[in-house]
This record gives sequence, structure tokens and C-alpha cells, in this order.
Amino acid sequence: MPSEPDDSGMDQFVAEARAFLDANATRRAHISDEVVWGEGEDRITYFSTDPPEVEAAKVAAAKAWQKVRYDSDFGWITGPPEFGGRSLSSLHDLVYDSLEAEYDVPDTGVLSLIGLGMIGPTILAHGTEELKRRYLPAMYAGDVIACQLFSEPGAGSDLAGLTTRAVRDGDGWLLEGQKVWTSVAQHAAIGLALCRTDPDKPKHKGITAFVVDMSAPGVDIRPLRQMTGGAEFNEVFLTDVRVPDDHRLGPVDGGWGVALTTLMNERASVGGEGAGAAGRAVALPFLTELLRANGRLEDAAARRRLAELYADQAATEYLNHQALRRFRAGQQPGPESSVSKLMYAQNLTRGAHLAAEIVGPRLVADTGEWGTFAWTELLLATPALRILGGTEEIMKNILAERVLGLPKEPSIDTKSPFRELRRSGRAEA
Repeated sequence: MPSEPDDSGMDQFVAEARAFLDANATRRAHISDEVVWGEGEDRITYFSTDPPEVEAAKVAAAKAWQKVRYDSDFGWITGPPEFGGRSLSSLHDLVYDSLEAEYDVPDTGVLSLIGLGMIGPTILAHGTEELKRRYLPAMYAGDVIACQLFSEPGAGSDLAGLTTRAVRDGDGWLLEGQKVWTSVAQHAAIGLALCRTDPDKPKHKGITAFVVDMSAPGVDIRPLRQMTGGAEFNEVFLTDVRVPDDHRLGPVDGGWGVALTTLMNERASVGGEGAGAAGRAVALPFLTELLRANGRLEDAAARRRLAELYADQAATEYLNHQALRRFRAGQQPGPESSVSKLMYAQNLTRGAHLAAEIVGPRLVADTGEWGTFAWTELLLATPALRILGGTEEIMKNILAERVLGLPKEPSIDTKSPFRELRRSGRAEA
């Protein structure tokens, strides 16, 4: 992949992208930022709560649109040509995304946020040539959805404390353990799993990464129903799941470096998400009309809270522009993605809480009144926003230690064998 964005030929690229989109999609009508209170759909969501048949149709549409992109050389703009990419810069990718946003096309988040945004780059960085040839073209052509098998019931923020085991078995490995909060596992063909391969090494040193066939015997996917009503997350049980050694990413016991590649892509993906319906709902125009409709426009306390939120949203937007300037200058991403991820979650949370305070009891019962009960799903989703992609506490630690240069947490034991570490009041067996 290129390390330095190049603006040369950008006009030609834009013309090609525009011609492709005009030939394959319908341009949206101009959407005004003006809010007309009481008009249009007022459902405000972050996570999907669609019934299974609707969700399945959306997944099929996403895969079909990704296939059209890939066949026309817009499926992996930054990727290597040998795997179907164009070897262009991240700036070209951003330009294409801004152009496509003007058209009515299927939402490909089920493919792109985790699989193409996190797992694909990790396979490219750490996989064997055979593994890359097998999965990368299929992923970016929309044929294969990937999920991330990282978090466990006892290893979320402390990911290096994972206990899922991988034991040598001839020319392969047997995986045993449980993963949790796995997004899109119900649609995934493969998963990137972190497993403990040597409990006698320090906890960051005895981990190995594998690409797992999600249809293999012993893989049990169980949906987790959220309080929003949807089931976007899953717990995944691995019982004697056989994985060939050629599906290992990186060296044996070297999986922590593989994990860091994925996590850095994850924070950039989450922090760089588009506003979407939830983002527009907590923006200044919509919340201003919410105050007006509820007779609170002259309420000094409500206006102050709205002004503080708007200031933070503007600061986050400027931070994202700074990251874009880094792309243009050919620089590596700085701490902006971690800060942006942190602020993105906080801004959505504060906006939802402000709306809840303004709407009051009408938030908890659907009276049919426009702009009231509609806030419920977003409000119930906000705790997850502060956890996914790295908890707020973890993100603050990263920024404190790696950006501000503050001392590391004293409680982290990086030298003792993992089996000797005390977890839940007892030593690991």
C-alpha cells in the first residue's frame, strides 16, 4: 500500500468515480440542513433493530453493491493491484466516499467497518501469500464477511488477559474457549481469533492469531439481545475447532502485534464514522428545533448545555479535518483517531441525554407524538458507544501514556507467566 498520498490525477479519479456512480446508482435529491419539525421519519437509532428478514435483505444488498464496486475498481481503492486494489492513497478513498454519499446506494457497513476496515488490513500485514490470495479478493469483492473474535467474558478492556486456548494438533491447532460482543458474527464466513498458546509466557507474549472458518464444526454463534431490541452482537463458543497452521497470522506467540494492527484500524474506523441519522439528530439544527417544540428555547440552562455540546462537536470536526490534512501531506495518522473516537461517543451520549431531559416522560411510552419516543433507541445504545472500539478509560490511558508521556499504570504485570497471574482472586490453572 502506498505510504504517501498523491494528489496528481485526482481530477481524473473524480471523473472516473462520478461516471461509475452515475451509471450504477441514483443521485440523491439535495438534502437541506434545515429541519422541519414533524416532517419525515423520526426514528433515531445507532444499532439496527430490523427483523431478520429485513436484515438479511440489507446484507444481500450490501454484498451485491460491494461486488459492483470491486468489478469496477472501486472496491479496494488503497489495496495492492495483485489482490484487486488500485494502490491509490487514503485521500482517494476519502474522496470516493464523499462522492458516493451523494448517491442512493446500499449501506455496506456490515462488510466494511470490521471486515474491510480492520480484518482485511491485518491479513494484508501479517498473512502468508497463500492466505492473502485466498481471502483478500473475496472479502473486498463482497463474497466474504469477517468478524473479530477478540473480547471474552473476562478479557475485554484487558484484552491480553484472554484465556481461549489454541493447542497444537498435528499440522494444525485446536481452539477452545468463548468470545463475546462479536459484531456481525451471524453473517461472517471467517473470524480473526486471538488465542492463548503459551501460558508460561507473560500475558502479552503467549498469544497467537488465527483466521477461523465460522462454519467449521465446533463454532457456536449465539445472538445477544440488546436493550434496544436488536441483536447486533453475539457470543461465540469454540469447542475443539480445528484450524490449519497455514491460517495462522504472524509467528506463534506473536499475536499481540497482530492484535495491535487490528486495534489501530478499529479506532480509526470508529472515530471516522459518518454522522448518520444519530449524528444529525444530536447536531445543532435538530436539537434547536427540539427545544423550540418543547417550549425550552429560552431556557438558559438548556441553551448552555446545547452550546457546550455544539462547541465539542465543532472541535471534533476540526480534529477530523486535521487528520485529513495529514493524509494530504503524506504523514502517518497521529493521535487524532483516538481522540476523535472518544469525542464521537461522548457527543452522541450527551446529545441523547439532553434530548431525554427535554422530552421527559414521553421518552418511555410511545404516544405517537413526533420527536419524543423516537429518542429511546439512541439513548439505550449510548452505553455501548462508550465501550466498543476501546472503552473511554482505555482510550484516556492511551492518550495519557503515548501522547502526553505520563507514567504507565503500575498494576500491569508484563513479566510474570500468565498462569501465575491472579484473576478473580485465584491463580490461573
